[in-house]
Amino acid sequence: MLTLLDRPRALVFGLILALALVPAGCTIVGEPSQRERRADLDAGSIVRDMTLVADWQLAHMSTYDPRAWEVAPFWAGIVSFAPLSRDPATYLEAARANGQRTAWAPGPSPFLADDHAITQSYFQLYLVDRDRRLIAPSLESFDEFARQPFDEPLEFDHDRAEREWVWCDALFMAPPALALATQATGNRRYSDLMSRRWWKTADYLYDPRERLFYRDSRFFEEHAPNGARVLWSRGNGWVLAGLARVLSYLPEDHADRPRFLALFQAMAERIAGLQQPDGYWTASLLDPASWPGPETSGTGFVTYALAWGVNGGVLEHPRYEPIGRRGWAALVRAIQPGGMLGYAQSPSDRPGPAEAGHAEPYASGAFLLAGTEVYRLATVKTAHLDGIGDTR
Repeated sequence: MLTLLDRPRALVFGLILALALVPAGCTIVGEPSQRERRADLDAGSIVRDMTLVADWQLAHMSTYDPRAWEVAPFWAGIVSFAPLSRDPATYLEAARANGQRTAWAPGPSPFLADDHAITQSYFQLYLVDRDRRLIAPSLESFDEFARQPFDEPLEFDHDRAEREWVWCDALFMAPPALALATQATGNRRYSDLMSRRWWKTADYLYDPRERLFYRDSRFFEEHAPNGARVLWSRGNGWVLAGLARVLSYLPEDHADRPRFLALFQAMAERIAGLQQPDGYWTASLLDPASWPGPETSGTGFVTYALAWGVNGGVLEHPRYEPIGRRGWAALVRAIQPGGMLGYAQSPSDRPGPAEAGHAEPYASGAFLLAGTEVYRLATVKTAHLDGIGDTR
């Protein structure tokens, strides 16, 4: 994500049978093992690995602002993971405790997409608890958001980013929250606002030839060492995962739903072909040699989105299921002793290095979101072909 403002910041679910978990040891990054190459995913192992990562990250959250974008995907992932776990109440209570720490409020900048991201977990918890107090501050903020004109150009500027969605990461941060607000309240003004804002940004930052997004306008003319465009893995992961989450909560009869779906399918086809033989997506999508090796944040968001698409029947199972499975196996190999998910690129706005010993809550959150969908791949053998599924 971004050092955007140069400031330090740091469903209702279906009941699922809880699985007995056993301790797991360290998984080492390297070539896929024979077990990881096999066609069938093991549901018990998926939940065990998710538990390892979730528990490690829960124990390492104290240094982060509880409303920051860095932690928002983790809390969304925790709420999604809870019904798969051996102890759903514990994980849901951890997410509630974070909401209580923040007084269920968005971040401090009222129109900044980053500061709306944390509200996704509030709305997800509302779908479980049906307690209006969990979403009242977010709705108040969104109502003020809806009254703004948002008529500025989208050339990148730090000050403008406080108001306009001038960077592609914003398409994960705010749009799913606004779609969730419509689902929670039945008021379509939130999803309509989201759609208008989404397409303003997408029309500006999406390259239809590459079927990928530039991170922001500064990269329109940037080139990687091999001469290719600089198209960032995590940036495009943010967008693809944002699309999956928007489609999960957008009303089925929304006028722009076919447009969101077409963009999701076009991006998915393109990014699927950029997966590396080891299962990862490298930080620079079109120049893997510039930042070679594992990177878990981009890989996590892409794996989540592709698996969601297969489960929803909007991506072809024979083609995309093996890609999602390889992505999951790669993520699992990045788990370090004790459960830390390593190889997470630090907060940034462009491709960069990722070290084995570096973790971030957004990467752990992407892992948990991916795991919920990979679990479905392992346990639901046929896609829902009668419409788009979701992860609620």
